[in-house]
Amino acid sequence: MPDTRVMVVDDSAAMRALFCGILENAKGVDVCGVASNADEARSKMAECHPDVLTLDVEMPGMSGLDFLSEIMEERPMPVIMLSSVAQVGSGVAAKAMERGAVHCFPKPLHSTPEEFDATVAKLGDIVRRAHSGELGQEEAKSEIAAAEAAAAPASKHTDYVSDGSLVVIACGQAGLEPAMQMIAAYPAACPPTIILVDADREPVENAIANASAAATCTIAEAKDGTLLSPGTVAVAFDRMNHVIVEAGSPPRLRVAARDPVGGIRPCADLLLGSIARAKLPATGGLLSGSGADGAKGLQILLQTGGKAFVGTPAEGTPRDRISAVQALGVAAAELASDALADWVLEATAKG
Repeated sequence: MPDTRVMVVDDSAAMRALFCGILENAKGVDVCGVASNADEARSKMAECHPDVLTLDVEMPGMSGLDFLSEIMEERPMPVIMLSSVAQVGSGVAAKAMERGAVHCFPKPLHSTPEEFDATVAKLGDIVRRAHSGELGQEEAKSEIAAAEAAAAPASKHTDYVSDGSLVVIACGQAGLEPAMQMIAAYPAACPPTIILVDADREPVENAIANASAAATCTIAEAKDGTLLSPGTVAVAFDRMNHVIVEAGSPPRLRVAARDPVGGIRPCADLLLGSIARAKLPATGGLLSGSGADGAKGLQILLQTGGKAFVGTPAEGTPRDRISAVQALGVAAAELASDALADWVLEATAKG
């Protein structure tokens, strides 16, 4: 039987490279094309004639789930959805299967060489069976349930009590997934957290919706007057307004319709600076993103007694912000994505 021709569709260059590497190492599989969104995939499918498609759930423009529905209506073929750990328990897999996907495979965000080899074998086998028609829905559902159970974060912090200090995370779109992975591991009474994202509205709203379905804490868009109490995660991404923090019991968010700072709005440096000026205890962190926004803010936060960390960027994602922190000599802990939640919760636990 000829090799199975597969096309990889994912808006992340790092994820495209990762899954192309996985599939190119799998026996009997040939990667015939890649695409970053539904429009590009639509045109390339006519050229490459794939037997199987791997499709990211979250993409700018048309979402992966909507594109899946279109494929099933206009050109039915085996489609394997790729989902992140942050989507575990959110119902994404069930929705994908209802719309015609043959499988929903979790993205291996972090793995040892042995785990990577196992992923190669597993995904390669799924692709071949999908092409041959040997992959049944019940078998796939059983495999998905097992994979989700293995990927679901086991809480080590069931007795966590917040010390009331704030957590502030700033990132670009590339840092959104590890940020939501961290929130998925939060307990219900998590530290009051602000996530400031420099990205378009649609992917952030999709990420909030998926994370909200699985998380035990409350996740919502940052609004003027939002109270920063334990159990609350406020996500700021409105490019028309900055957000700052006002002291109080509890502190609260304020929306500020000011000019961009250094071409950025909302600005992480401004947010972190407002916390430092208010002398509020806080932990600040930067994840992957373009530019240096947030680096000076972390420096100021540390100078006023705060704590700081940076997330190790995934291969192929921007590391500008992390490099800016290092250039300033800021003593920030450097953490892998799967270590973020544990470190933050230990840093903000009462007693």
